[in-house]
Amino acid sequence: MRKNVKLTAGIAATAALALGLTACGTSSDPGSKDSAGSGDTSKALVVAASPTPHADILNYVKDNLAEKAGLKLEVKEFTDYVLPNTATENGQVDANFFQHKPYLDDFNKKNNTHIVPVVNVHLEPLGLYSKNIKSVKDIKAGQTIAVPNDTTNGGRALQLLAENGLITIKPGVGTNAKLSDITDKKGLEFKELEAATVPRALNDVDAAVINGNYAIEAKLSPAKDAIALEKADGNPYANFLAVKEGNEKDARVQKLATLLNSPEVKKYIEDTYKGSVIPAFGAAQ
Repeated sequence: MRKNVKLTAGIAATAALALGLTACGTSSDPGSKDSAGSGDTSKALVVAASPTPHADILNYVKDNLAEKAGLKLEVKEFTDYVLPNTATENGQVDANFFQHKPYLDDFNKKNNTHIVPVVNVHLEPLGLYSKNIKSVKDIKAGQTIAVPNDTTNGGRALQLLAENGLITIKPGVGTNAKLSDITDKKGLEFKELEAATVPRALNDVDAAVINGNYAIEAKLSPAKDAIALEKADGNPYANFLAVKEGNEKDARVQKLATLLNSPEVKKYIEDTYKGSVIPAFGAAQ
């Protein structure tokens, strides 16, 4: 039986203020003997993850590969993009698996955290979805598109819209694009929402740009349901296992990194997600 612990944002925030999750059995001080960075292989490696596909992939490893590799693994599910990093920074968990490099770089800069990537695992293509519109060419002036409101995913969403001819943005802004960088909205309106809530807005807007994991949770298939989808080739948004700086060589982390890049996990991702999540193995930069 799985022993996942689902933490709502409110519960997790309370735990963060207390600087310690007793369920983790770790100290809030990453430098202490009992801290998440101790590397004690007799202790479970506690990993914070988004529910889908991150926790699903970790649970596959836990149920099928970890014991043989001598790894005790505990998965804690978080439903937002902030608390997994703060919990990792505070030593409440040992690692996290939910984010890509542009998001992490922005988060570290804004929050003075010290989270570093360990190994890439997969890509979740960002997609444009609609309840009523079947093609990008059917999107008209006066319609509203919901986009994520965080810096990196918001910029990524605007790039997707620009690549599909729906807007024009300033040259050179790249993934840092903001609504203010749009030079031609082509009559469209935009609604910024927290990434996790965008799927629930589909009934209230004409279209929405949704992160791959949240699309899957909402029973959408990026490969089938998106009317526009990011290209995989050369995409910088691979999701990776991450730890607080200094814990990269923890023996448990290294074991998990190896398992996450194994042929078994590759097959699991391909068989389970059928193109909606794509293996993207290799060292994270």
